[in-house]
Amino acid sequence: MNKFMQVLENVLLPVADKLNNNRYLTALRDGFMVALPLIIFGSIFVVLANLPFLDKLIGKDAYSTYQSALGPASAATLTIMGLFVIIGIGSKLTEHYGGESLYGGVAALAAFLILTPQTFEGVNGVIPTSSLGAQGMFVGILTAFIAAELYRFFTQRGWTLKMPNGVPDAVARSFSALIPITLTLSTFLIVRVIFEYLPYGSVQNFVYDVVQAPLTSLGSGLPATIVAVLLIQVFWFFGLHGQIIVNSVFDPIWYALANENLQAFQAGEELPHIVSKQFIDSFIVGMGGSGMTLAVILGIFIIGKSRQMKELGKIGAPAGLFNVNEPIIFGLPIIMNPLAFIPWLLAPVIVAVFTYFVMATGIVPPPTGVIVPWTTPTILNGALATNSWQGGVLQAVNIFIVFTIWWPFLRIMDKQYYELERSGEGSSDVNKSA
Repeated sequence: MNKFMQVLENVLLPVADKLNNNRYLTALRDGFMVALPLIIFGSIFVVLANLPFLDKLIGKDAYSTYQSALGPASAATLTIMGLFVIIGIGSKLTEHYGGESLYGGVAALAAFLILTPQTFEGVNGVIPTSSLGAQGMFVGILTAFIAAELYRFFTQRGWTLKMPNGVPDAVARSFSALIPITLTLSTFLIVRVIFEYLPYGSVQNFVYDVVQAPLTSLGSGLPATIVAVLLIQVFWFFGLHGQIIVNSVFDPIWYALANENLQAFQAGEELPHIVSKQFIDSFIVGMGGSGMTLAVILGIFIIGKSRQMKELGKIGAPAGLFNVNEPIIFGLPIIMNPLAFIPWLLAPVIVAVFTYFVMATGIVPPPTGVIVPWTTPTILNGALATNSWQGGVLQAVNIFIVFTIWWPFLRIMDKQYYELERSGEGSSDVNKSA
């Protein structure tokens, strides 16, 4: 076991360190964080607009009016979430280079809009919202990276307008950004014109067919999901925030899948995907935190005889109810603990496979695409994510599965701690009598 862990450490830690410090993945992660409050706001109103049985309580006409009144909340946030992510990525990457983050963000947004076809069903000057959401997500991410790099390149070359002393600082910064932004956006305009003469017709069509569709198809499958879950657990075992590292790579795929589910849900159609952002967040991470440690806390209360286990349960339970599990990860401990290695890796994978097949068979509906705040307690979390009571029941079953896997390992750990405490008390009594 020690040799195996050493091999894993030697192989994975350098990779994780590079991923964690990669400026593009960091900007991608932070860009999604910029959009997250708006995404959650829109998700809350999607839940409110689709409360179960409400149409039967107030009538179909009143229900339709009610949904129309709440509709703009999600239309102005979730439907066009790609725009907020683009601004976030552009500003964060520009900030990394020490530039004016605001101008980096708006340059990225303008570049994306230049590339986006502005026609819809034969009407000019109209941008379909699908291009600003899931379908345009990958184009937006790539555009934000390239626009921020171009803006940095032109700025660092000194191709800026220098204003005389005495000019207000805000005005000076605005004119300083003029030439870099002009050159950046002109580059994207040339790219748009070139693609209009190619078979794809637009950058969106090219990226969606060549990049986004294959990646989305891969990311929506069970094998890729198992790999992602395993990597999260392995990185955490070695003390690295596995969720942040893995999410940096998979979030664009998972969010795109969630957005497609949301569009189908709002249209009353069958949900196209099982795996999405909320599949991971609600049914893997959203049950006490990474590793679903709410079940571990439950096991501690049932099994625990040692003073260490009992105190850890008291400390970890309040935080674990809201999916914060650092007390358990560092207090049990899980990090670099050989006894925790097997259940820590095994439980989330088994739950992911079980959840996938339960949803694939129709016993529980897949997540609707609504982004539930990650601190939402278990059971309620699953019900909100799937807009059904079955989602809450599935979380309860998943907790039982994790608890069953951890049971023998927790007993061994608790026995070790108990014997150490007893031997410590015994030596202390000997010292006192001496």
